[in-house]
Amino acid sequence: MANTILFKADSRGRADHGWLKSFHTFSFAGYHNPNRMHFGALRVLNDDYVAAGNGFGTHPHSNMEIISIPLEGVLAHKDSMGNNGVIRPNEIQVMSAGSGVEHSEFNGSDTDAVKFLQIWLFPNKDNVTPRYDQIQIDPQDRKNKFQQIVSPNPEDAGTWIHQDAWFHLADIDQDKELKYSFKGEGTGLYLFVLEGEVDVLDHTLSRRDAIGITDVSDIIIKATTATSLLLMEVPMY
Repeated sequence: MANTILFKADSRGRADHGWLKSFHTFSFAGYHNPNRMHFGALRVLNDDYVAAGNGFGTHPHSNMEIISIPLEGVLAHKDSMGNNGVIRPNEIQVMSAGSGVEHSEFNGSDTDAVKFLQIWLFPNKDNVTPRYDQIQIDPQDRKNKFQQIVSPNPEDAGTWIHQDAWFHLADIDQDKELKYSFKGEGTGLYLFVLEGEVDVLDHTLSRRDAIGITDVSDIIIKATTATSLLLMEVPMY
């Protein structure tokens, strides 16, 4: 029988610095909740809004897999590996911090806000050589199906990370159902509703709600309205 844990949108931690508005699913910075430290290898899920002309100055990371998913606007990135550019919606950025890296993230526009998801996973090995990757994805490839954007295997679809985790996006029409089959052993699924509403395992989830699911091999997701989802299958520990 499936085990589930709900993460309602309004239960998230919130930071409002004016130029930065962020919702924290898990404990982060000034938000600490001992019951919300991580979901398996998934350590951080921040839903960020950065005002025009603002951003995060250069800061260090180590031994973390960092994934950025722009939702609106332009995100500018610069790091100590020599990467310097921008990321837009329908692009995915991955940075393996490994033995240590410094980077900055700024709004790449002087007029419009940028909205993006910042996601951190514990790696399956420490002190790897830092690496950076950025890929484009086709939104048509997630129309009523799962579009793989992250996996453990460089040969698979999407980009890859140092962890046995699989990320998928899906855009589902109203009243359509999709079946998701787990890929790993001993993994859990964190399903995050970007927009819309779905029914899954007798729960109804709305915009920015989420559910953690373990102890099953597959699930059925039904969209009760036009819906966009992010699914993150991660090791549980």
